[in-house]
Amino acid sequence: MQESFVNILLYGAYLLVFLAALGAIILPLVNALSNPKSLLKSVAGIVALGVVFLISWAVAGNEVTPLYTKFDINSASSQVIGGVLITTYALMGIAIISIIYSEVAKLLR
Repeated sequence: MQESFVNILLYGAYLLVFLAALGAIILPLVNALSNPKSLLKSVAGIVALGVVFLISWAVAGNEVTPLYTKFDINSASSQVIGGVLITTYALMGIAIISIIYSEVAKLLR
């Protein structure tokens, strides 16, 4: 009895998460279509992220150690993983620099 109640609640939670994800994707698109300038800014942000990743991917190495081969990682996937890590580090650095800049700019006003 209790097990079936838990299952019902889990399926309800899955449904609510799916509906929330759907709403989080569709509603901003509907809003963006009514205001094309905001859509253009979003596309520019996505392109900027793509450029940062491509630069990071180009800088990343493609070394494969014996430990990596246990997980079926080849040189291409090693370079993609390195690119993702470098992108993460770069975005974290940009965020920290932006926070410091905004705080210093507030102090100087």
